[in-house]
Amino acid sequence: MEWSDLRIFLAIAREGTLGAAARKLGQSQPTMGRRLRALEQDVGHTLFQRTGEGFILTDEGSAMLSHAERIEEEVLAIQRQLSGQDRQLEGAIRLSSSDWFGTHMLTPILAEFVGLHPRVVVELVTSAQHFSLPRREADMVFRIRPFDDPDVISRRLLRIPYGVYIKSGLEHPRPGNGIGTPLITMDTALATLPDAVWLKRILPNAHVVSRSNNRDVQGRMCAQGAGVAVLPRPLGDTLSGVERIDLGEDPPDRDTWVGYHRDMRRLARLRALLDLVIERLADTSTRV
Repeated sequence: MEWSDLRIFLAIAREGTLGAAARKLGQSQPTMGRRLRALEQDVGHTLFQRTGEGFILTDEGSAMLSHAERIEEEVLAIQRQLSGQDRQLEGAIRLSSSDWFGTHMLTPILAEFVGLHPRVVVELVTSAQHFSLPRREADMVFRIRPFDDPDVISRRLLRIPYGVYIKSGLEHPRPGNGIGTPLITMDTALATLPDAVWLKRILPNAHVVSRSNNRDVQGRMCAQGAGVAVLPRPLGDTLSGVERIDLGEDPPDRDTWVGYHRDMRRLARLRALLDLVIERLADTSTRV
């Protein structure tokens, strides 16, 4: 039994389909299916029930899952420790952040970093999904909630102010009412975010015309005159065709946290990038 086959087993168990697991591991679907069949022959059991909706673990597969996860933890620990001892400013580093933060906050810093260290390949994945640091799904993660994993080293990076925006020249809504005001806000999965709750409280009679988990989409909709939007000020203040309005109080600020696995703390390229990020973003909240 090889570790590469266990990785395939774990990916299928977590993703639920061969196609999704293949994309996760960067392999072809036929290869994944062939390797799974070989693993099942090796262990002498059918590990998944094939259904029209995907792959479901059998009893034997469920029994194998916890053992495979423990093996994964040990393999990844070895990889992290060896990678963390790499003191050369070359190689790859994978970051994860929200879409707008990656585009508007990180991109200028990453461009500067690769100019300083051209032998480092920086991969930035912008997604609302939380990537796992222990599983090395990312080397460094930026997010709006504190990290609670004891093996993750983290710090609050900066506090980001938010503002309310409308297309320039349109009539401003009145706080406490908002009747007739179209709103651009978060999608239903993120409806409990502080700025979305605040907007509903300030303009209780306004009506939602658009929802999105993408702040850039919200900003562009606002600039086209579709409605009022709450945006991070580093995004909203630079957006052409909109103006920030006063509704009597400001939307709640949000903290941004950065974290990485403790085994990676000696990785030279991670330390160099983190130092540059801290240097460039340390006083952002006082500049907007």
